[in-house]
Amino acid sequence: MSTDATYTELRAQLATLTTEAFRPELAEIDQLPTQEIARIMNGEDATVPTAVAAQLPQIAAAIDGTAARMSRGGRLIYAGAGTAGRLGVLDASECPPTFNTDPAEVVGLIAGGPSAMVTAVEGAEDSKELAAEDLDALNLTENDVVVGISASGRTPYAIGAVEHARARYGALTIGLSCNADSALAAAADHGIEVVVGPELLTGSTRLKAGTAQKLVLNMLSTITMIRLGKTYGNLMVDVRASNEKLRARSRRIVSLATGAEDAVIEAALAATDGEVKNAILVVLGEVDGPTAARLLTDSDGHLRDALAAAAGTTTP
Repeated sequence: MSTDATYTELRAQLATLTTEAFRPELAEIDQLPTQEIARIMNGEDATVPTAVAAQLPQIAAAIDGTAARMSRGGRLIYAGAGTAGRLGVLDASECPPTFNTDPAEVVGLIAGGPSAMVTAVEGAEDSKELAAEDLDALNLTENDVVVGISASGRTPYAIGAVEHARARYGALTIGLSCNADSALAAAADHGIEVVVGPELLTGSTRLKAGTAQKLVLNMLSTITMIRLGKTYGNLMVDVRASNEKLRARSRRIVSLATGAEDAVIEAALAATDGEVKNAILVVLGEVDGPTAARLLTDSDGHLRDALAAAAGTTTP
């Protein structure tokens, strides 16, 4: 196919996408006062949570599948290009400090590699083969979960990632897009299509589409970690205290969970090498540090189960 024919076909495809639609009522937005533009943009952003809400059943099913695979030792792997890829890398990078995950446990792949985080890598998003190579380099297994992210739902890198992961490895696949009836959703085990409508700036999918993707990725990683026992109630009991702010937060979390005096909290943290979850178990379960570690290992890291075991009872 000639270059001209390729671009004609691509333009025709883009014309069918809601995320690429032109909004004539905003054609003179550049002539409006700044506050009015901000008001319009804020109103656009306010519609995103409603669009996400319409996909909650699909999101929940994807989360349950993800938690099941990760409980068997699998990894959560995001794959996308451009803004979508950057959002995946961002979500993955937040998991180690928030949930004390290993950096290899939640991984963000962006078409073109790390340099694409700040500089566009021409052609990378158009390559299904590149996605397959990036996944092969991770030694994928059937316990892994691969999330293809693409606002349009047609990005070859994202589609190639889910197709390759599903066909070659039997990994669980999720396709997150912002257009209905997308090729990405069709290629995945779980399709999540958050239809946010045309953007304020035509085709600028870092706006509403990017916001929608960020909200869904927040849910996917956070609720999966809740299911894996990385929290106790709404407390981040697996937080990694890598700086002074997080060390202070660790003490506050133990305090909120136990109601113990500061001296008791300090002793518990000292007995558990600063591990928040273990320290809570030491205080509430009235066990020593090594016993807390063993009980948590036996309960696959679920604090409530470990507390029940420490009390000599079984979880209801």
